[in-house]
Amino acid sequence: MVLSNEAIAYRLAPDTPLLFTTAPLAYAQPMGHIPEDSALMLRYQEGDTGAFETLYRRHKDALYRYLLRLCRHPATAEDVFQDVWGKIINARANYRPTAKFTTFMYRVAHNCFIDHARRNKRHANSTELEPELHAHASELPETLVERSLAKERLLLALQELPEEQRDVFLLHEEAELSIDQIAAVIGCKRETAKSRLRYAVKKLRDSIEEPK
Repeated sequence: MVLSNEAIAYRLAPDTPLLFTTAPLAYAQPMGHIPEDSALMLRYQEGDTGAFETLYRRHKDALYRYLLRLCRHPATAEDVFQDVWGKIINARANYRPTAKFTTFMYRVAHNCFIDHARRNKRHANSTELEPELHAHASELPETLVERSLAKERLLLALQELPEEQRDVFLLHEEAELSIDQIAAVIGCKRETAKSRLRYAVKKLRDSIEEPK
């Protein structure tokens, strides 16, 4: 899939590596240390496709998990996942490291999800999220049964959260963003983000407690 005039062709799937039609530029030096995300993005801005590949590999799994929980359907999550990376590629010329790259990336992801939701106006609940949870109990040890049931209750409770609370919870737990970063991503005050997270955690905790 070609998303730019520079013919950077890649396949965006959670378990599929990036495929580039061009090699990294000759001036891109081997990395003897772990570079900052913003430095990699600036190198990509200058034409170093290898820097972008490193960014993609570094963040693709966490981003996909966030979108999968947020979208609640694998096909939708994959569509939004591709949109996010496409927009990051198209925005590279205007990128400025005024905030952490993860804040920038999840801001793009948040907006892509909102755009997709507005276009489709519906979010279908899916049993595809965690198909392994539906194995018959007799096939599992007791501790695994209990763990699976707890996980299933958590997933169901997560789907039932108001969208704003679910988004904040996932940004905190899956993306590991700070409250300040979350506020920047969703465009709200710090106290608003903190309050949404607190309510989400309380609702989830109440939902996964063992029935009496």
